[in-house]
Amino acid sequence: MLLGGLAALTLLSFLLALTSGSVALEWTSLWQGLNGTAPEPVRQILLLRLERALNALACGGLLALAGALLQVLLRNPLADPYVLGVSGGASAGALSALLLGLGGWWAATGSAFLGALLSMMLVFGLAHGRGHWGPTRLLLTGVVVAAGWGALISFLLAISPDTHLRGMLFWLMGDLSMTRLSAGGLALLGLGMLVALPLARELNVLVRGELRAGALGVAVSRLRLVLYFAASLLTAGAVAIAGNIGFVGLVVPHLVRLLGGRDHRVLLPAAVLLGASLLLVADTLARTLLAPQQLPVGVVTALLGVPVFLYLLQRGHRAGGQGGERP
Repeated sequence: MLLGGLAALTLLSFLLALTSGSVALEWTSLWQGLNGTAPEPVRQILLLRLERALNALACGGLLALAGALLQVLLRNPLADPYVLGVSGGASAGALSALLLGLGGWWAATGSAFLGALLSMMLVFGLAHGRGHWGPTRLLLTGVVVAAGWGALISFLLAISPDTHLRGMLFWLMGDLSMTRLSAGGLALLGLGMLVALPLARELNVLVRGELRAGALGVAVSRLRLVLYFAASLLTAGAVAIAGNIGFVGLVVPHLVRLLGGRDHRVLLPAAVLLGASLLLVADTLARTLLAPQQLPVGVVTALLGVPVFLYLLQRGHRAGGQGGERP
């Protein structure tokens, strides 16, 4: 029931993204575009919106899935896809490409992904060291590395010419306006689901504690390693496509649990669907609120996510005070 409802919501959000914008399209125009009988201007508008909607769907799913995995890995309900510094490496890579004028969107995307991979290996290498690595050590290492990337990003912005600053700032705030149809994002999302779903039963045990998971036969060290690299690659893909988009990976898993999806066999696909829907709606609002001017989609997700997260915190506080379970 939950997955069916979220699938319907995702489809509705996708259709809304195709018909809404500075130029509104009727449903008949959408149908004509799908069957190839629409006029050329309508076809061009639909093609541009289709590219953007598919990337929003992929990014929302990637961030939500990464957030769900990281909250289990770090055993921290406040964990989100950006907590381990992967987004900082991606941002530094993309801004470096933009500053050097390396050929537009594809160069920025490739540089962002390489920066994310570098950050991922750096955090893992420092956290692992020569001995045991656990959630606390990994989290602290990620925070320190993220602070370092933040300093580098500030330096890049400080030395950038004024002509580059607007594009850089939009990318840092999360922007889908310059994206191209990226089959890589959808393929990475599909691969992430193929890796994560078979681990759902183990995640259900791990969330109750490492000692209990180990006693029940879960290979905790191997599972932590898989979760770290899977969540990092998912985050790298999302940031490379659309920059830093906040609150999706943090809020969506909590909302799914609030709807009753605590079993990870349901929570993971439900989070992907709800994350995709949320980012599709946020991007539609970013294109329509001040049309023809467009807002960075990260601004809209923050405006939507802050009150939702504050509500979840307040609800969790009340439940905790009554002896209930936190979301």
